[in-house]
Amino acid sequence: MSHSENTRVHDGALVAGSATLGDFVVVYPGAEVGENCRVLGFTQLWSGVRLDDGAELGPGVTLEAPEVSGASQNASIVIGAQARVGAGALICRGVRVGQGAVVAPGAVVAQDVPPYAVVSGAPARITDYVQKASEAPLMAWHQRANFPEQPSVVALGMSGVTLHRFKFLQDPRGDLSVGEFAKEIPFLPKRYFLVMNVPSDKTRGEHAHRECHQFLVCVKGSCAVVVDDGEQRCEVLLDSPDLGVYLPPMTWGIQYKYSSDAVLMVFASDYYEAGDYIRDYNEFVAEKRAATSQEQA
Repeated sequence: MSHSENTRVHDGALVAGSATLGDFVVVYPGAEVGENCRVLGFTQLWSGVRLDDGAELGPGVTLEAPEVSGASQNASIVIGAQARVGAGALICRGVRVGQGAVVAPGAVVAQDVPPYAVVSGAPARITDYVQKASEAPLMAWHQRANFPEQPSVVALGMSGVTLHRFKFLQDPRGDLSVGEFAKEIPFLPKRYFLVMNVPSDKTRGEHAHRECHQFLVCVKGSCAVVVDDGEQRCEVLLDSPDLGVYLPPMTWGIQYKYSSDAVLMVFASDYYEAGDYIRDYNEFVAEKRAATSQEQA
């Protein structure tokens, strides 16, 4: 462990030998600091705080102190692997910053941050997604998909995800867009749902399905869809009713950047089944890699 002479690590704290602690960092009993973590200075790591491997806290980051009621404490804050928290940010107690996420300097984070999200502001809101956890902090999401100009289906190159542009007919009596299931969309739906009235600073989705296929069309307004197959990530902007994106099973999906008038229609191949959802990103990646290994065996 590399640390300044002004650093204090209490007995009972778990600090990996490859971690770096800057000036005036205090690590209390019950805190955990993983391999190759960096805490650049003027931060207190309370009991219940965990920094996973490769996480970095900029100077002056505040991790909210625990509530103490008798012998009980509630201070769990988790900074995921390779996550970056900028200088002067405040992370509230009970928050989990997902792996590879980026918290901008000065942000106030009161809610969990999804993996690879970029958040900023007070309170912090998702403004973008990073491409890879290993890339430079604050790198903007740079892989964005372009829909075909003519009606067609285009593979995105990510585990079966496809982009669809449908026929769009304009007429003085009203416009019409049409798509055909099983012919253009590779499943027959058993369920649909509409997502609307979403505040622009909110994020939906953040899960994958084990068996269910989904097809998304923003029939009014616009929203962005992030698709992730565990290895690659891409952002798709749905801003016209003749555009759709197909998400096969075992695709992590996120929807954000909703316009104020957005109405997102989602068709699903199966009836609702709670056990079909994977809501933890690490669990999704583990299942995806296990399934890939079995296929290759």
